[in-house]
Amino acid sequence: MNQKKKKIAMIIASQEFRDEECFETKAILEDQDFKITLFSDKKGIAIGRFGGEIEVKKTLNEINVDDFNCLLFVGGGGALKYLDNDLSYKIINEANSKSKVLAAICIAPVILAKAGTLKNRKTTVWSSNLDKSAIEILKDNGAIYVNEDAVIDKNIITASGPLAIQEFCKKIIEVYE
Repeated sequence: MNQKKKKIAMIIASQEFRDEECFETKAILEDQDFKITLFSDKKGIAIGRFGGEIEVKKTLNEINVDDFNCLLFVGGGGALKYLDNDLSYKIINEANSKSKVLAAICIAPVILAKAGTLKNRKTTVWSSNLDKSAIEILKDNGAIYVNEDAVIDKNIITASGPLAIQEFCKKIIEVYE
């Protein structure tokens, strides 16, 4: 596999990202020879929901979509607070227009939906018995919600949350085989 095609821009919130969705996903993909570059809404130490820390050296406005084959959005409560914005939508739409892989886990598929990239696409997202709002946001933005751990629809890969990390990574790896 061409190394250039295995470059992922992993996008996390500077606070309240979902620790395992960042650390486990990163470890699994790096073990498969993916080169991961972290981006966030600000530089410095990003802190996960459970206290995990990781250094981020690049901000969202430094992403050059042409340098990556995949944009991967990590979930967690901070994703909607820090990443659900016009800059993220611009980057997502640029990547989608260039047929790059867009991957999002947990609540992060909401960001893809609000960017307009999930119209008529099968997708999944985090939800619970008490909170189905993310599913409604997907549907309101034209997505076809599927109750599965992880879903691929063309260049878009979505997963429902931490319990789906293995399946999420498996689907990302499949795209490169």
